[in-house]
Amino acid sequence: MTPQQFQHSILTWYDQKGRKNLPWQQDITPYSVWVSEIMLQQTQVSTVIPFYQRFMQRFPDVETLARAPLDEVLHLWTGLGYYARARNLHRSAQCIAQDHESLFPNDLTALMTLPGIGRSTAGAIRSIAFNQPAAILDGNVKRVLARYAAIDGWPGKSETLKKLWAIAEQLAPKERTAQYSQALMDLGATLCTPNPNCPTCPIAGACRALAQDNPHAYPGKKPKKNNPVRHTYFLVISKPTGELLLQKNPPEGLWGGLWIFPQCDDMNAVETFCERHGICTASRQVLPQRRHTFSHFHLDYQPIRIALKTDTNHAIYTSNDRYWYNHQSPRPLGMPAPVVELIKAATRAL
Repeated sequence: MTPQQFQHSILTWYDQKGRKNLPWQQDITPYSVWVSEIMLQQTQVSTVIPFYQRFMQRFPDVETLARAPLDEVLHLWTGLGYYARARNLHRSAQCIAQDHESLFPNDLTALMTLPGIGRSTAGAIRSIAFNQPAAILDGNVKRVLARYAAIDGWPGKSETLKKLWAIAEQLAPKERTAQYSQALMDLGATLCTPNPNCPTCPIAGACRALAQDNPHAYPGKKPKKNNPVRHTYFLVISKPTGELLLQKNPPEGLWGGLWIFPQCDDMNAVETFCERHGICTASRQVLPQRRHTFSHFHLDYQPIRIALKTDTNHAIYTSNDRYWYNHQSPRPLGMPAPVVELIKAATRAL
């Protein structure tokens, strides 16, 4: 199958079967394509849709996003995970507003200088928003092309990725680039899934993996490894009036810029924290351990509920990075899922 035949097959299928009613496919702009592509990284469409709609309602354009406090951006991202994406969105919006007069560049190199925009995301913005030639290679497209060309190896390996990019570039059309990019992503999301529906695939007749009768072998699997386990204690400190103490993480690193409960490495550190801040406890309760799994490790966290005997606001509240959270009049803050869950549990117990 020539590149032209491949393009024709993909586009014909898309015209008949492709998805055309997703929120980010309406009134397409570089901004909407960018936001949706970042949200869709490592996240399913069904999960992204409500987040995208709320985000776009609050931040309808790049200028609004650039002016917004990071706390509010992270708040609207809460529950979507991979929070570095939100921080990069905010930083990129500021760069576009300041350095590009709020206009998205359509050049791949210029796009890739923006925080969080890699080669595939830049290609999606250029091809879908500007209808200019560019290849894409997101997770779904990697699966389609790995099967189509029977490319061995895990796409996370540089050698495999290089081969996939070469095929993606070779097949990318000069015209109807927006529809082609969307068609490839749709094909991977709806037919060429981990359990593919090969009989209805428009390129089945030229698929080398199917000719081998082994599409499940492609793409290669990520090498298995046992993720390490880290341990921490969360101090769920409440005032007599019910407010809970949160503190803001540094801007970079794990849960960067998010608000969490004070953390301690062990029980000795818990005691030191209480002594240093002159905490007089009415009660203290060690709750069952919980686990939160990241892409590369597990976090086992032990919540310790500490009810203060008196209002020691001044003893603990020592900087702008600490805040007494009132669930009855909550301030919009970005918080990771474990903190949200613990707040719900704590407020139910009040």
